[in-house]
Amino acid sequence: MMRTSRLLVLFAASVGFSGSLVAQAPALPAPPQIITTGTGEARVAPDRAMVLIGVQSKAASASQAAAQNARRQRAVLDTLRAIGIAGDQLSTSGYSVAPDMQYTPNQAPRVTGYTVTNTVNVDVRRIDDVGKVIDAALGKGANEISSLQFFSSKADSVRRAAMAVAVANARADAEVLARAAGGSLGQLLELSTSAPIRPMLAMAMSAGRVATPIEPGEETMSVSVTARWAFLAGR
Repeated sequence: MMRTSRLLVLFAASVGFSGSLVAQAPALPAPPQIITTGTGEARVAPDRAMVLIGVQSKAASASQAAAQNARRQRAVLDTLRAIGIAGDQLSTSGYSVAPDMQYTPNQAPRVTGYTVTNTVNVDVRRIDDVGKVIDAALGKGANEISSLQFFSSKADSVRRAAMAVAVANARADAEVLARAAGGSLGQLLELSTSAPIRPMLAMAMSAGRVATPIEPGEETMSVSVTARWAFLAGR
């Protein structure tokens, strides 16, 4: 029995000593890395547009203002369909009824009438039709063109082209940094990108006999990427 106990004690001491060695082992230093950011741009001519067309009506009562507004907006929609805008290109984006208030010093506010606003979003699928759509709507009673946004149906392919340029720029910068530091660029460890910012063009217009000119120009899509690379030190 005495021999067995002595062996157990020696075994326990050995285990404790081994665990102490593991706990005190120094952590390995992180391998050197290079982080770069690259930006790429690509240009494309817009081929579609979204137009917000509104009809605002005022009357002594809310029901009168709503009825007037409905007649005028119906005339606008019928005209847009008549010039080739399909039903799936039209959607209501806002409708509001609000009292018109008069504020007089030392008197309680009073309602002087009501304003009804009905706004329709028009998806124009041919750039050449944008001016025609605006003129037709204004001619039938629309009195608000609150925004005009151009975009391209080829946006995804343009974004990918800009992304490829951004990655190439990030790699070129990383290679320069690696050589300047006396080493070379290792494998890619991480790569991320941010959502591209697509410009919007907002315009205010008024009715007139001259056709509304529309010049969409070109859209520039910019994409940024951030890359992390391993750095291989020179020998």
